[in-house]
Amino acid sequence: MKARSSWLITLALFFGSLALLYATSAELGYARDEGFYFVAARRYEAWFDLVASKRAVAFDRTAVDAAWVANHEHPSLMKSLFALSHRLLHTKSGLISEPGTSFRFPAMVLSSAMVALVFRWVHGRYGWRAGLVAALSLLFMPRVFYHAHLACFDVPISFWFLAVFFGYARSLERRGLGWPIATGVLYGCALATKHNAWFLPVALIVHGLLLMALRRSSGERVGLVAKRAGAALGAMALLGPLFFLASWPWLWFDTKRRFLEYADFHLNHVYYNMEFLGQTYFEPPFPRLYAPTMFVATVSLVTILAALLAVFLALRTWLATLNQRLRRGWLGDVAPTRSDRRASEELLLWLLGVGISFGPWIFNTTPIFGGTKHWMPAYPFLAMLAGAGFQRVARLLALSVRRLRLPVRLRSLSHVVLLVCFLAAPLRLAYAGHPWGLSLYTPIAGGAQGAASLGLNRTFWGYTSQSVMDEVAQAAPTGAKIYPHDTARAAWEMLLEDGRVGRSYEAVWAPELADFSLYHHEQHMAVQEYQMWVAYGTVRPWLVDGPNGVPVIVVYENPRRRARIAR
Repeated sequence: MKARSSWLITLALFFGSLALLYATSAELGYARDEGFYFVAARRYEAWFDLVASKRAVAFDRTAVDAAWVANHEHPSLMKSLFALSHRLLHTKSGLISEPGTSFRFPAMVLSSAMVALVFRWVHGRYGWRAGLVAALSLLFMPRVFYHAHLACFDVPISFWFLAVFFGYARSLERRGLGWPIATGVLYGCALATKHNAWFLPVALIVHGLLLMALRRSSGERVGLVAKRAGAALGAMALLGPLFFLASWPWLWFDTKRRFLEYADFHLNHVYYNMEFLGQTYFEPPFPRLYAPTMFVATVSLVTILAALLAVFLALRTWLATLNQRLRRGWLGDVAPTRSDRRASEELLLWLLGVGISFGPWIFNTTPIFGGTKHWMPAYPFLAMLAGAGFQRVARLLALSVRRLRLPVRLRSLSHVVLLVCFLAAPLRLAYAGHPWGLSLYTPIAGGAQGAASLGLNRTFWGYTSQSVMDEVAQAAPTGAKIYPHDTARAAWEMLLEDGRVGRSYEAVWAPELADFSLYHHEQHMAVQEYQMWVAYGTVRPWLVDGPNGVPVIVVYENPRRRARIAR
């Protein structure tokens, strides 16, 4: 494919993904963590305004601390982007009418950039069809598609992970310091986004060592590899922390104590709850099978199998290289070409991207409260591995079609059918899951219904309140008192500000005070549903909603409200 056509597909994937995320954002209610970041972003926004009007005052410690103390347990890059987006796209220009969506927009941009970058990387090695499979497999992974909308950090850190790996890979291939410097800056962006970026260099160091071993085993010199990998890692070590510090004003004063406080918050994170196979875990030991089980239960099987095929072929190449070097007879006369070896080296890098993201879950002390979002940086690499697996299947299909001497049109049709086979399941899952992204499971788990029967967590973060408010509005068009349950106050207030739940509804924080009480189903919250039964004298819900008949959010009506209407 010509370079121009390749870039046109890249841009189409970026803008197409962005348009899709933007168009579907309004259907997705605000999650608990988003509420905290909305509050922090507004504080940062006020500080940016102060910088523009009274710079000397803004950089005084009193002003810095007053603004940046908000949510200071997390780095500031994404919240700063949320603030600037709200300021420029909503407040000043009005290009985005909903304030909540304007806060979300930077994460959607990075999500779309991640999809486009996956295409570029895979296309460069395996062709445009493989790149397309990888990019769309990622976009339509149900949990990725859900998180890609949010004003949170999980998909943004996945993008920065991918970008750092890409910069490192280019540093190995290209001369000069341009790519190493870019890699260092990208790593600074990752550090300034989320704490799991601190693990990232481990994967690159391991890759560099293994790469030198593989090159040595094939009789190649390793000095250039060591030099280029060292340049990239050195730039990361120097520029990454500098960018991290420069982008986070909270660390500008009392730096050592505040950094140690940040580190301690994440190293000794408070334990929350998560249901797994019918049991809610509040504290260690957590089940080691949690991460692999949830991975298989939430990612399309065709994507997983294609990725495993790519890993198998890479392993075969590594063994063949070693076999050739040692003159053993392990694999017969298999002799990998230089191109095969280079492709396997890149697959090794992608595999390490998956491994470093899942690695913490080999310990039974690693918290599981966030579900699949905690290892989300693995998914771009998984998608690229799937693209490599697709390319191998496509090559075998092309050979078979040529042997059958089918007409040219049928040959082209066979490639289209293959693309559909690889993409239909992810697309269907994402479509079926929206806007219930955290409730969706793959057919291996029996879908949403099977997962509920297995005792897998149905929902968390209280983001589904918006899903039932149209029915509430029909019953109480002039407003009512609502108990939002697990929807955080700041998230509820953003729903009101956006007009998504009607501006006349007042939130109260006890069921007995409410006209309607919402209950977001989580096993450990069952006691709150019992409190609603006691307060209202009934166990019969007024409304139940969720995917495929699975109760995810339940609404109870206060009988006193109906009595008032009757009078």
